[in-house]
Amino acid sequence: MSEFNMLDMGEASLGKVEIAPEVIEVIAGIAASEVEGVVAMRGNFASGVVEKLGIKNHGKGVKVELSEDGIVLDIYVTVAFGEAIPTVAGNVQDNVRQALFTMTGLETTEVNIHVVGISFDKQGNEPELA
Repeated sequence: MSEFNMLDMGEASLGKVEIAPEVIEVIAGIAASEVEGVVAMRGNFASGVVEKLGIKNHGKGVKVELSEDGIVLDIYVTVAFGEAIPTVAGNVQDNVRQALFTMTGLETTEVNIHVVGISFDKQGNEPELA
């Protein structure tokens, strides 16, 4: 089992604010999937089964690492065929950084994009090349 770490936001006038890494995963996952050219986020078998049941897992395809240096995100995406991968990756980095800063006030140290597949179908229904 992994250790459940909370990100300490400091003391507010009414008490302490902490953000769970899972919250950061969800914010980053939604922000990444909003970028044009991103067809899907990589998940695992369990998240695929859960999505077949109609439950969205917005944190899939995102790995959060909290270190002394800051927040490091690894984001795994499938890109649509014909899109410029460097442009899509840069847009994902910008959108994720902005969304995290806007919603939490946190700065990211790194936002690493891993392109794990190319999809020939805009809906993401066709098999992908990896």
